[in-house]
Amino acid sequence: MIFVVHEHWATHHHFDFRLEMDGVLKSWAVPKGLPLASGVKRLAVAVEDHPLEYGSFEGTIPEGEYGAGKVEVWDTGDYLLKERSTRKLCFQLNGKKLQGDYELVFMKEERGRQQWLLFKRK
Repeated sequence: MIFVVHEHWATHHHFDFRLEMDGVLKSWAVPKGLPLASGVKRLAVAVEDHPLEYGSFEGTIPEGEYGAGKVEVWDTGDYLLKERSTRKLCFQLNGKKLQGDYELVFMKEERGRQQWLLFKRK
């Protein structure tokens, strides 16, 4: 299974973290970027699923469309899913920049958006 991280210059600069799962790319907006070191925790806000084909997308989304702004692939690779429940995902990333064991842990839902905590385990 693949993962991709898009760097996205939209209304607010952020990173979109995507995991291939259930035939789509499950997606989270990560405002401060993905953690490269253990112990660093990042907010990850769940956003709508994207089609698998979106994984290789780079370009500019036109003004007036959802997500308008420049999008670049920041990292990509494959991943191994180690644990999955409704409140936690554990996985090993094998990318060019991101390597190692990571977790996404559900924190709360606010304004209709699920907020997760993303961190590197080792």
